[in-house]
Amino acid sequence: MVQAFVTINEHTNRVLNIIKAQYGLRNKSEAIEVMAVKYEEDILEPELKPSYVEKIERIEKQKNIKVGSLDDLRKRYE
Repeated sequence: MVQAFVTINEHTNRVLNIIKAQYGLRNKSEAIEVMAVKYEEDILEPELKPSYVEKIERIEKQKNIKVGSLDDLRKRYE
């Protein structure tokens, strides 16, 4: 584990205390870890995996099935 001495402003300190309370954390280090994970999920997460994009492209190339009305759909799948 890496240790770091950081200087934060009062607002950031309040935000860390709120995160600590919300998640029931023991210290601000854990609050910073939660912030990093959330940032990674929301901002840094890659848009789509290449394998998923390929799967979607294969599905889009498939021939569409004409269903017709709701009654035709029910007849087809009942």
